[in-house]
Amino acid sequence: MTRIGFLVFPDMLQLDFTGAYAVLAAGPDVTVHLLWKDVNPIRTSDKLLITPDTAITGCPQLDVVVVPGGGGVVSLMNDGTVLDFLRRQAAEARWVTSVCTGALVLGAAGLLHGYQATTHWLSHDLLPLFGAEPRRRRVVEDRNRLTGAGVSSSIDMALTLAGRLWGDTVAESIQLNMEYDPSPPYHAGSPESAPREVVAAMRDRSRGRQAERRDAAIAAAERLRGG
Repeated sequence: MTRIGFLVFPDMLQLDFTGAYAVLAAGPDVTVHLLWKDVNPIRTSDKLLITPDTAITGCPQLDVVVVPGGGGVVSLMNDGTVLDFLRRQAAEARWVTSVCTGALVLGAAGLLHGYQATTHWLSHDLLPLFGAEPRRRRVVEDRNRLTGAGVSSSIDMALTLAGRLWGDTVAESIQLNMEYDPSPPYHAGSPESAPREVVAAMRDRSRGRQAERRDAAIAAAERLRGG
C-alpha cells in the first residue's frame, strides 16, 4: 500500500491539486489523504470546495507528500505548524513533491536546500532564497525531490512520479486512460513561447501578488537562517 498525502489549504489552485490527484489516485494499492489542520471544507482560489479527510496532527507516515501552490502559499511559508509537519514527513517519505508555487512552501520548510527545483515561472527567482537551484523545466527530479512548474504541470509531475513508484507501464496506462495527449490551440504556455505583450501584461497584473509572495519568502528564508 502506498500512502499519498496532498496538502490542501485555503486559496490553493485547484488544478495544482486535481491534476496530480487524477494521476496518483489511479495507481495500484493507493491510500490518499487530503491533509489540512482540520477536516472542515476549504475553498480554492477558483471557489471550488474541497473537504480534507485527515488532520495533519493525526496523519500517519506518508510515502509521498504533495504540496500544491496558489495564493495560499503566502501564509503557509511562515506557518510553523504546516512547515514542521512537512519536515517530519519528509524525514521518512520516499518522495517529497510540489506543484507550482508549492515549491516555495517546501523551500520555506528547508526541504529544497541544495536541490534542483522548479516552480511557476513568475516565482522562479524566489527559489534561491531557500538554497534551491532553479531549473526552467516542466518537471525537475533531484534525488527524492520532484517539483513541477506551473499549474498544468501537475499532470506531468504526477505521471513522472507514477513511473518511479509503479513502473513505466502503469504510468503509461494511466496516461492513456486520461487521454493525456496535449495539443493546445495556442503556443503560449511558457514565457519563452508566449507573445511578448501577453507576458508583459501578466507580469503587470501579477506585480502586487508577486511582491507579497516575495516578502513572505524573504521572511521565511530569514527565519531558516535564524535571522
